[in-house]
Amino acid sequence: MTRGGAHPPDDSGLDDLVPFLARLESEDRSALLAIGTTLSFAPRTVILHKSEPSSHVLVLVDGWTKVTASAANGYEALLALRGPGDIIGESAALTGRPRSATVTALEAVRAVAVECTRFREFLHRSPAVSFALLSLTADRTRTADRRRLEFAAMNVRERLAVLLLDLARTHGRRTPEGIELAIPLSKQELAGSVGASREMVQRLLKELRDKEAVTTGRRALLIRRPDVLRRIAGTTPVPHLPPQARPGDS
Repeated sequence: MTRGGAHPPDDSGLDDLVPFLARLESEDRSALLAIGTTLSFAPRTVILHKSEPSSHVLVLVDGWTKVTASAANGYEALLALRGPGDIIGESAALTGRPRSATVTALEAVRAVAVECTRFREFLHRSPAVSFALLSLTADRTRTADRRRLEFAAMNVRERLAVLLLDLARTHGRRTPEGIELAIPLSKQELAGSVGASREMVQRLLKELRDKEAVTTGRRALLIRRPDVLRRIAGTTPVPHLPPQARPGDS
């Protein structure tokens, strides 16, 4: 950890990136949040709309969101999960182009909205923050590229197993019964993460339930046998799973 609590980047795993705020020195974090306005969003509320003009960026303080994009045929792909400490909407704010994706609250979300002009002025005055944002963008691109390459070599069953293992590591919470995912993802959202239909994912989850590898509910999933998922994914055992949900670490 560097002075002020900033952390070095890490690109391992699904969305396992150091959040934007954690990359900043404490003085820069405070200064950025001070120029914005705190907003609250209810679960399942769309907080940024694809194709709309950019008026502000959002710095997430509490709660998790999903970033999605829809194809012409209506299929919705889940591009990323963003949570406490993450910044969203920055690309449109910097380029002046319409937003490229939709962001929806998965749970109650609290965020600080910073108007685009004030955000750009802040970056102009703060080279270290600009560099941190550039580093974050590069890490996100590298992670997305690696995931596309990995998934291209897998079938849907393998992709789902890898996704569930990644979610267990990055958003998992230990319970006596297994590893509970701390973010509420629906079957459709899981399908959008692995490039499959909801029906296919539902069938694969039933297979995993029959193997007693997982237990599912409405936007709830408990991983009871990670070893079964690792066999399907063809991966080596995960060396460490957190005792509590990673979101609280941000």
